[in-house]
Amino acid sequence: MAKSMQLVELMAVMEVEYPAKNAVFVAHAFHQESYAKSVIPVPRFPVISPMMKRGDSMDVSGFRSNFPTLQGDAVPIYLDNACMTLRPQQVIEAVQQYYSKNPSCAGRSVHRWGMSVSQTVSRCRRKLADFIGAKQAREVIFTPNATHSINQVAAGMRWEKGDIVIISDREHNSNLVPWLQLKKQGVELCTVASHADNTFDLEAYESACADAGENLRMVSLVHVGNLDGVEIPVAEASKIARDHGAIMHVDGAQSAPHIPIDVEALGCDLFSFSIHKMLGPSGVGALWGKEEILSTLEPICVGGGTVSSASTAEYALREIPDRLEGGLGHYAGICGTEAALDLLAKYNMLDFAAQEVRINDIITNGIKDLPGVEIIGPEAASKRGGICSILLDNLDIQNVGILMDEVGSVFVRSGLHCVNQWFEPRGNSQGSLRASAYAYNTEEEARCFVDTFTEIINGLSGED
Repeated sequence: MAKSMQLVELMAVMEVEYPAKNAVFVAHAFHQESYAKSVIPVPRFPVISPMMKRGDSMDVSGFRSNFPTLQGDAVPIYLDNACMTLRPQQVIEAVQQYYSKNPSCAGRSVHRWGMSVSQTVSRCRRKLADFIGAKQAREVIFTPNATHSINQVAAGMRWEKGDIVIISDREHNSNLVPWLQLKKQGVELCTVASHADNTFDLEAYESACADAGENLRMVSLVHVGNLDGVEIPVAEASKIARDHGAIMHVDGAQSAPHIPIDVEALGCDLFSFSIHKMLGPSGVGALWGKEEILSTLEPICVGGGTVSSASTAEYALREIPDRLEGGLGHYAGICGTEAALDLLAKYNMLDFAAQEVRINDIITNGIKDLPGVEIIGPEAASKRGGICSILLDNLDIQNVGILMDEVGSVFVRSGLHCVNQWFEPRGNSQGSLRASAYAYNTEEEARCFVDTFTEIINGLSGED
């Protein structure tokens, strides 16, 4: 009870009117000395490899050893991986080496530095293709992120009035707003409602495709939701889209880092993803697509290496991938991406997925019966991957997120997660508290999350 009272006192210090819940304001709050004085640390235990104890296939402790931010005595519990993963030493060194050893341009200069970077870009493109099961490396386009990839598709296609695009009702804004922008061109957006537990309604989707008829031009679906971790059956959805003559685009930002990807088996035509969610640097993403589709896209950024010839009267563009990679590339990021892919290649992505579900299962079972707590999505953690997104009754999500850090050094995400489409129709303006695991998270960290979260919820609700 004493702990709970101190937590209430801590909360009282934090109960201020936030003019805007943005990163700058919250950052100032973290430096309030009065918070630290009232915090009750949750006990931490040495990091071990719980999987290896049972003879399981993945050495979690060994994997963790690659990450500088996970070493030392005061390591926070990082459960914000759906936003961005941590970076291994190999990636950090690759980026540093580019700037310190051969900071040059690919595809332009023929001196040894330039040629070295050109070779790195070519190798990395091939490794990205292999990672997602693509046969042709030239069908992989480097972009700044998945958002840019999706915008390139939406803005680069030639649309006709009456064309229809179908999405789900739990899309990231990046797979919603680019299609909404097409309304000015007469393109209609159709949304397929999910089941009550957020799983995909394949029957409703098939009906929507049938209703769209010959006007159906594009289907764009999130593979794994950043809201809830729920996976859409893309292979089945792709077949239905293909049967109706539509192009199938998949937002793979939350699937590529966590589960095996084979675009051939998925049957999709386009696949977008980001590297910062799969151990690589920020500012690098990719768009894979079938050559016959990519070659028809109008680049949203032209000039430089996209051009094969130009005069004051006309211009001609190069073939893919060059035509869609306008401007100087993020070569340091590409060097880091190759290092991330090399590390991932040493592991089985099925082991990653299994470890993340194991973490989520501990979290789910530890908090699901707490008062005022509701987990978004199916009850079973196995159907939500590594994501546990929590709705809270009568509690400020941002404050609870801050308390998770201050009380137990547990880092989570609080807010709408860029899925306004799901929250706003439900009258929820503050969002959820989201814990998202990666393969380096341990079972002990999951239990610490449960202990910290339980202490906060009980303290704020007056429970013993």
